[in-house]
Amino acid sequence: MNLTGSTALITGANRGLGRHFAQQLLERGAAKVYATARTPETIDLPGVHVLRLDVTDPASVAAAASVATDVTLLVNNAGVSTATNLVTGDLARVRQELDTNFYGPLAMIRAFAPVLAANGGGAVLNVLSRLSWLSYDGANAYAASKAAAWSLTNGARLELARQGTQVTGVVLSSTDTDMMAGWDIPKNDPADVVRAALDGLEAGALEVLADQESIDAKAALSADPAEVYALA
Repeated sequence: MNLTGSTALITGANRGLGRHFAQQLLERGAAKVYATARTPETIDLPGVHVLRLDVTDPASVAAAASVATDVTLLVNNAGVSTATNLVTGDLARVRQELDTNFYGPLAMIRAFAPVLAANGGGAVLNVLSRLSWLSYDGANAYAASKAAAWSLTNGARLELARQGTQVTGVVLSSTDTDMMAGWDIPKNDPADVVRAALDGLEAGALEVLADQESIDAKAALSADPAEVYALA
């Protein structure tokens, strides 16, 4: 997809990866960038069109789709991590992660698919995670939600191909954003992740692995789980 002259909408654009997506799209010549957030007053990037949007609220999603009728690129970036496990964790938090990380992007795709079709097809870019393919004790609800989001990406790609919409997933490991602030581990530069994602999108890539950890995680899908999780 050629990003020059495009009209993009980014969810969760007030900080972290979302803000970098908005900034880099402007730098790459996007004609218009809708920067959305549940708290739009926290969006401070010059040159964007600010919209209030909560991806877990059907009325909010419908309102955004009724306003942003010129969108040619949808970036599903908004996400949440509550550091919750599946078996003993708070079920409300598990549902919160699925509502935000799976049902949120699904709602956005369903609402904006007709918009993209009317504007020539365009593209959807979903922000995924290495934990789409790897469980992690202490964050298993997040991993489950991102595994579902990866499957959503693959399924939506098949369904939207008939209208000429490119669906790309960017898979990343730990990245230096507010979501990862409490984790004392090596982290990617979010600007580098966004650059790789947009480069891949422009090149027509259907999946972008933004770092070596994500490459390794996908390769490990063919390995014995007893070895991957040191259960042997």
